[in-house]
Amino acid sequence: MFELHPRLAADTLLLGDFPLCRCLLMNDMHYPWLILVPRVEGLREIFELPEADQQQLIRESSYVSERLAKHFNADKINIGALGNMVPQLHLHHIARYQNDAAWPGPVWGKHPAQPYTDDNLQMMKARLREAFADAEKLQFEWA
Repeated sequence: MFELHPRLAADTLLLGDFPLCRCLLMNDMHYPWLILVPRVEGLREIFELPEADQQQLIRESSYVSERLAKHFNADKINIGALGNMVPQLHLHHIARYQNDAAWPGPVWGKHPAQPYTDDNLQMMKARLREAFADAEKLQFEWA
């Protein structure tokens, strides 16, 4: 049975589910930052997925990346599956800008997360709903 790692649960907000992955919003207003977590118990690495699920993960990740790039006018999309602090397989998708606080380095450890205010969270969710307007083609279900 799939269970989200406690650290991911504490640091993110649930957006919904793709066929394979749970889609989370990192609770940090500094960046448009989504995390995909395959809903497979005990998974640590991409290569542990069956081939069909690996392909589904790429479809879902590409969809998220493209929507972040286009709808948030990102200079670059950073995708990472580190897992050093959270062993559960999860893929970060971060819209980056040449003028952001961490550019050109990684976002981790650069500055403390700034949690969303209620108003900013509602605005971000509205932007994501617009960005994911055609998400039904991937069978995305909003939480």
